Amino acid sequence: MIETVDAFHRGRFHVVQPKGVGHRSGIDAMLLASLVNANGPISVADFGAGAGAAGLAVASRLSQASVLLVERSSVMADCARKTLSLPENIALAPRVTVLEADVTSRGKARLAAGLADDVHDHVIMNPPFNDPADRTTPDVLKAEAHAMADGLFEGWIRTAGAVLKPGGQLSLIARPQSIAEIIAACGRRFGGLEITVVHPRPAADATRLLVTAVKGSRARLLFRAPLFLHGGEGHAFTPEADALNNGRSAISRRGPPRR
Repeated sequence: MIETVDAFHRGRFHVVQPKGVGHRSGIDAMLLASLVNANGPISVADFGAGAGAAGLAVASRLSQASVLLVERSSVMADCARKTLSLPENIALAPRVTVLEADVTSRGKARLAAGLADDVHDHVIMNPPFNDPADRTTPDVLKAEAHAMADGLFEGWIRTAGAVLKPGGQLSLIARPQSIAEIIAACGRRFGGLEITVVHPRPAADATRLLVTAVKGSRARLLFRAPLFLHGGEGHAFTPEADALNNGRSAISRRGPPRR
């Protein structure tokens, strides 16, 4: 398998990624990471971490964040381990750990896999969100990373609710058509949902949702101002999107997590 070493946050960290197979991280991972904002020590679990781009982006921006990269695929988990061994990541690696596990495991199987109850301040996730009928690919690794299974959000968010501390924050990125499933999966586990709709440019339909929620909160749902990645013309990022993509700013919640 051919691999590349790709720079993020303008070279502040690098990620080993497979070329031509599997999922390759980009701005989705950086936007997901931007949803974590905190002062002081925090514990972050990155579900479906792949090669570790989103989790490392959190560690890059927040110097007191400890990150657990949770990945089911042995190929991608191995890429994450190679990522942590890169000399470019020597300053971040001591705060980042790889756990090869299925986040949909339940009960004793989940605990045995290393996903303990009530230990993390934040869970971030970029679940597979393509409908299996959208497209087919001969790349099994890529298909697993991109294709949404029935009940996926329920399974992932259920586990997030288990491993988060009371008042901990769930953050995820998804397609707009998944909003009903996300809200249903949060159910009584999470409240205070804050949703940012992401548009490629002002005249284009939304392509992503950024969602945060708080374990045990009863606050109402809030739709925030939209995020535009590009201006009306050209491919340059807007200043706001560029700052988020490169770890120079974060999307803070309107309401603080309940503790």
